Amino acid sequence: MSLDSPPAASSGVDIRQIVDQTPPPGLIALFFAFAKMSLAGFGGVLPFARRAIVEQHRWMTADEFNETFALCHFLPGPNIVNLSFVFGSRFRGLAGGLAAFLGLVGPPMVLVMGLAALYAHFGDIPVLRRILAGISCAAVGLLVATVFRMMMPLLKRRELPPLLLMVAVFAGIGLARWPLQFVLLVAVPISLGVTILMQKRALS
Repeated sequence: MSLDSPPAASSGVDIRQIVDQTPPPGLIALFFAFAKMSLAGFGGVLPFARRAIVEQHRWMTADEFNETFALCHFLPGPNIVNLSFVFGSRFRGLAGGLAAFLGLVGPPMVLVMGLAALYAHFGDIPVLRRILAGISCAAVGLLVATVFRMMMPLLKRRELPPLLLMVAVFAGIGLARWPLQFVLLVAVPISLGVTILMQKRALS
């Protein structure tokens, strides 16, 4: 059962309870889980990371994954690498963060070094260039599909302010080509203020 969709009414168990009842991963489980994500993630690890964390292992809800990934955007370095360390540290502290990080970057590093040696000798072959172009298209499709899946929790709640803010950020960065730092400098305080107001309204 996907954690994006509500459970059946007959089960009597909601998504939050499913995640709470799932035992936290150990160091070995963290290493191999992120190693599997990284080796499967041709064109980008994010779709495979979300599927493994949210749907397969049920270590996080869809909302928790979105929030954690959003936090990783504000940390220096690649987002998915930040996610591995933040995620591992959440369950097993510093050792967990290192285990997830090594699982994410270790196996692909060995694989890429071997592929780089092969590409140095055969990179000019036209057939290989066409294959790589096709892989790039598939990678874009995976990324677009993941974006839509990450949007589903917002759409299901039907909360207008977060949706408007999401559209505004997309328009500013993707269409108007404004600098990322400028957009985030404006969007982050607004999003925090909207969240606080929505929580106060829900409690009142």
